[in-house]
Amino acid sequence: MTPSTRFWDKIAVKYAASPVKDQSAYEKTLARTIEHLGPEDDVLELGCGTGSTALLLAANVRSYLATDFAPGMVRIADDKLEAAQQKGDAHAGLRFAVADVFSESVETEQGYDAILGYNFLHLVETPEDLMARVHGLLKPGGLFISKTVCLKDKAWLFLPLIKAMQLVGKAPFVKMYSFASVENLISRSGFEIIETGTYPEPRSRFVVARKV
Repeated sequence: MTPSTRFWDKIAVKYAASPVKDQSAYEKTLARTIEHLGPEDDVLELGCGTGSTALLLAANVRSYLATDFAPGMVRIADDKLEAAQQKGDAHAGLRFAVADVFSESVETEQGYDAILGYNFLHLVETPEDLMARVHGLLKPGGLFISKTVCLKDKAWLFLPLIKAMQLVGKAPFVKMYSFASVENLISRSGFEIIETGTYPEPRSRFVVARKV
């Protein structure tokens, strides 16, 4: 395991028990995402964590593969899925897998209609490589829908603390983005940005981008 994988695997139970920090912003993110999805869509989610978002979105599409590189996260997501299935609340097209965007297991012959990544890009060490892979996995005209924590404007506050915590395994890799830099990353990776939003204010940038 990489240090980041170990970190997320170790905190999976605590992460699952943590409430959503801004419920209104979370619901806004879900609502805007659903507006861009259709019942015949095949969707891939990256960095799905313990699966709460996947369980809410999957009913809106044909198939939904939710992935995370931390086995502990996916174990909890599978438990949630099993509980939902027992209640008859789970979408048949939803499944979870321990994988990342470069795993062969995420490849499909037809490609994806949408790839989702929430609170995710700022944790990626090689974002250009990831975006190239996302572009390749999408169908022509497919969507990359993301929300990214952007702390660059306050990096002088957060960076020293994050680096100190990383030294003792208490924080994962974190990249400092501004709204402009995350949008530039997506645009120069072969996407046209068709929608943006900021929720919660002032730090999280929601972006919907179409493959061109």
